[in-house]
Amino acid sequence: MTNAETIEAPRKAETLRILLVDDHDLFRTGLRNLLEEQGVKVVGEAGTGAEAIRGVREHAPDVVVMDLNMPGMTGVEATRHIATVSPLTRVLVLTISDQDGDVMDAILAGACGYLLKDASIQELLRGIEAAAIGESLISPHIAAKVLQRLRAASSEPDLEATIRAELSDREIQVLKLIANGNDNAQIAAELHISPKTVKNHISNILMKLQIENRIQAAVYAVRSGLV
Repeated sequence: MTNAETIEAPRKAETLRILLVDDHDLFRTGLRNLLEEQGVKVVGEAGTGAEAIRGVREHAPDVVVMDLNMPGMTGVEATRHIATVSPLTRVLVLTISDQDGDVMDAILAGACGYLLKDASIQELLRGIEAAAIGESLISPHIAAKVLQRLRAASSEPDLEATIRAELSDREIQVLKLIANGNDNAQIAAELHISPKTVKNHISNILMKLQIENRIQAAVYAVRSGLV
């Protein structure tokens, strides 16, 4: 795991190297054109999960924009492999599927965001920028579905014990706010601390709980029954 939350400044999408992964050539070409019109550098394309992994090794992109439903290796499997072979490369899922299982599988595989294909180009750019620094952007109604599903499931009290043993009171406050969908600016305002301090707290939370990103932190908190 990196200290991306604490050491990386926000990066505009135009400064990032992007790999596009989707099995539909027309969609991929259209998306590439839209991104390049915004000044984004697309360093490669892939039509399968296996090609995505090769593309990551060849181009070392900052962010992979990943479809889920592809022939052969799925986007979830490719995401899991990318997290292993290139941990500094972030994955942003862009798919038509809003199924709870797909969302959960992608998040737990290490995706740093989850957007639907009806997202605007500006939402996609924000998602790319967030993913690049280890933060996350997830479609609001997708986030609501995930949290609702998790809250309906049985909680795991052992996780809550772990959280309370590992985290400070302030870090627990931050974790609860993350799980309730607050971004860094909202957390800073709520707790009357600086955004930089929020980032430091999040970095510590991820390190102590041995998880990769704030989406996973939200899942962890909800599963524990903390929120």
